[in-house]
Amino acid sequence: MAPATSLSVLEISAIFLSITALLTYVNHRFIGLPTTIGVMVISMLLSIVAIFLGFLGFDELIDYEVSLLDQLDFTEVLLDGMLSMLLFAGALHVNVSDLRRYKLPIGILACVGTLLSTVIIAGGLYLLLPLLGFELGFIWCLLFGALISPTDPIAVMGILQSAGAPKSIETVIAGESLFNDGIGVVIFVLLLGVLSSGDIPTTYHVAHSLAVEAGGGIIFGLVIGAILYYLLKSIDSYQEEVLLTLAGVLGGYALASHWHLSGPLAMVMIGLMIGNHGRSMAMSDKTRHYVDLFWELIDEILNAILFVLIGLEVVMITFSSNLFIAGGLTILIALLARLVVVGVTTTTFNKQLELPSGAWKVLTWGGLRGGISVALVLQLPDGAQRDILLALTYAVVVFSILIQGLSIGKVARTLR
Repeated sequence: MAPATSLSVLEISAIFLSITALLTYVNHRFIGLPTTIGVMVISMLLSIVAIFLGFLGFDELIDYEVSLLDQLDFTEVLLDGMLSMLLFAGALHVNVSDLRRYKLPIGILACVGTLLSTVIIAGGLYLLLPLLGFELGFIWCLLFGALISPTDPIAVMGILQSAGAPKSIETVIAGESLFNDGIGVVIFVLLLGVLSSGDIPTTYHVAHSLAVEAGGGIIFGLVIGAILYYLLKSIDSYQEEVLLTLAGVLGGYALASHWHLSGPLAMVMIGLMIGNHGRSMAMSDKTRHYVDLFWELIDEILNAILFVLIGLEVVMITFSSNLFIAGGLTILIALLARLVVVGVTTTTFNKQLELPSGAWKVLTWGGLRGGISVALVLQLPDGAQRDILLALTYAVVVFSILIQGLSIGKVARTLR
């Protein structure tokens, strides 16, 4: 039976942190998968067991799990809580010189590629879903394209490094994924506004919104990064400097959101500035060690919690036989869109990229989808359309993390 009373934020946090700690232990001790993939697999299995017991009449476990998830706003936890720290931690160790070298293809993949992928996926769903009995308006298909197009490097980067993948491929995948989260969120918010109001915006309105949110977020991030750099350089005390980075991330993200600027892009810019100029010119060796260690732990802990939540959220989905088929079809459409985007970019910038032959396979197969897609789909208004898109989102996310994530190492090793 579900809990009779609502739990406090502290109690909910304690429960999910305890579950995450236990699952990371089980994975490390008995399974040995990469942490993020392993905890998601185990949490999904627990959810499936709960669903199965529910079919047998034992509803207590699934009722309790659903009640906990209802009290935990996944979208708020990720978009307003975790995302700022995850993006900053991810950008902290990205080399700006490498990004500068591949800035054109990374920019095209993150900006044009996200837009192109959104349109391809939307068109595919709009044409094919009616064949399975699902009628979705084109705006809903565009929303799905926008939320599923951003890639997530969390699970794949460690695998690529252990597989000895070329540094150029790691740089392109990491650089693209850092920026396309922000672009995808901006596109999604614009489309969600169209859905809510029913008014089709003008080209000027779209361009203006993109410029203000995306461009404003980048400029805001540079300003906050410069302020943080000055503060870090003016003292030499690792306790205060670690605290300054944490305050800059959380406070900067909250302020960017309040001013309707792109918080994700702002966090990427702050991370790049502090990770390059800040680490080399504003920190002592001792401070650099503690800052790196702190953000590495934050990154590992939050990623583990995020992937546990993704696995547990499976109980919120109602599948049917046709929806399973639609999920498989959507996976193929998403892969095709990714292949087109990567193929056009790598062909156009073949000489500049200097990638090994067959790199398109790693870039295509390494385009994993993750928590940002789940968080965005949960923002959609309640109804049959949202239920369909939620199921399709989970199909793509689970396939990309479990199948693509576990096999990308083999694909990368073929390039050596």
